[in-house]
Amino acid sequence: MTTKSRMPFRGLVDTFAELNRIHESWRHPGPGEGDRDVRQHSSSWVPTTDIFARGDDVVIRCELAGVDRSDVELSYTSGTLVIWGERGDAPHRDDDVEYYVRERRYGPFSRTINFPEGIDTSRIGATFEDGLLEITVRGAAAGQEVEEIPISDRDEGPVPVEVHRDDAPAGGRAS
Repeated sequence: MTTKSRMPFRGLVDTFAELNRIHESWRHPGPGEGDRDVRQHSSSWVPTTDIFARGDDVVIRCELAGVDRSDVELSYTSGTLVIWGERGDAPHRDDDVEYYVRERRYGPFSRTINFPEGIDTSRIGATFEDGLLEITVRGAAAGQEVEEIPISDRDEGPVPVEVHRDDAPAGGRAS
């Protein structure tokens, strides 16, 4: 059964939500552990990101409050879009400041988004205004065919999947 999908990133959103949840549970310093809040690259922050379709275009919005435009880089290669940058040092790093709640992250960040092969970089555009990075990939949300694969119970054995090939000879079998 072949259907058109309007969500080329099916499952990706759930994966990012789970990764963000795990990220937030890592190494929150308690009282007397102030030196542990120095962020390393492996634990750098991840910007809040929305990915959605607008017509046939995919739009990616990243909240980058406190990040200078000159500190953000975009690259695209082999179907992978990488957003990289850095939010400068935290204000009030003085010894006389005691935080009650500290939720903002500083230091380097990176976000990787995979696209289907065949996206031409000339179809990718980006704007940065008031701490919001918006990337538009024209035509990336155009309906893609998704084929459902049946799942059987273990004791029934695998469900045979018919493969149809347009180039099979008349009366012959597809291999």
